[in-house]
Amino acid sequence: MTEHGLTLGGPAPDFTLRDQFGQDVTLSSYIGSKAVAILFYPFAFSGVCTSEMAEVRDRLAEFMTFDTEVLAISCDPMFSLRAWADSDGLNFPLLSDFWPHGAVTRAYDVFDESRGAPRRSSYVVDKEGLVRWAVHNNNPEGRDLDEHLAQLTALA
Repeated sequence: MTEHGLTLGGPAPDFTLRDQFGQDVTLSSYIGSKAVAILFYPFAFSGVCTSEMAEVRDRLAEFMTFDTEVLAISCDPMFSLRAWADSDGLNFPLLSDFWPHGAVTRAYDVFDESRGAPRRSSYVVDKEGLVRWAVHNNNPEGRDLDEHLAQLTALA
């Protein structure tokens, strides 16, 4: 099954992006140790994104139960992500796909060319680095984190 250009069960495109603290985060560094929930979101400080990321923050312990890392990706600059993390207490990696603009987002085929931002999409990557699940929400619709956790439970 192909999901937006990626094959479910196939390798997740590797990447290295900077987090809100300017530290490099590389997807393949989790192979063998953690599954990764990748959450693409359109814009820091926007209404739906802010409520979604606050819910992730509030439920982070549930994600960690399954040896999972949560990586949230937008095309916002690193400094905006730092301000957002500080203002909302977001204590997980917020990755900046700012430059080259949207390169990772495009690799996952979720870049919205008309808005210059990611679509609201999620991927679950297993400990072997394979894409196991994907979901794409319309931008005004928030994610169902219970479904994300259920998919991670299935990998455990």
